[in-house]
Amino acid sequence: MHKCATLTVALMLLAVAAHSAEHGDDARLSTPEKLTWLEGPKSVPPGAKLAVLEGDPGKEGPFVMRLLLPDGYKIPAHTHPKVERLTVISGAFHIVMGDDLNPKKATKMPAGSFGYWPAGMKHVVWAEGETIVQLHGIGPWTINYVNPADDPRNKR
Repeated sequence: MHKCATLTVALMLLAVAAHSAEHGDDARLSTPEKLTWLEGPKSVPPGAKLAVLEGDPGKEGPFVMRLLLPDGYKIPAHTHPKVERLTVISGAFHIVMGDDLNPKKATKMPAGSFGYWPAGMKHVVWAEGETIVQLHGIGPWTINYVNPADDPRNKR
């Protein structure tokens, strides 16, 4: 076998091994009607529902979760210590980012939208209509409120 072909096969085998180490050898298909919706995490205001599709958002490693937000649901100014990646599945998700969190400067993300923002980016979000968003990233997923008085964990 040619050296280049041998190297290509070796790299492909390493890629398969890395994928298996990260995702395991199992498979799971999650159709909407089979999702298990639980009460949202205590780190967000009451009213949200949560469905974990892959991994454990509270632990180190890859995860995928969905949040079901009622109409008008709002999460006050906050940050995350890791990059946040979000896809809007249904409804509309509004977000305003940066130091000036004026709601009039928000971007409306309709169903089908995708966005990501860096670790530490201040942002405020709210739902228009019942909204489902999907978050994926590397856990643990945490939220830090700009104003500690907004943190629902301090109110429960």
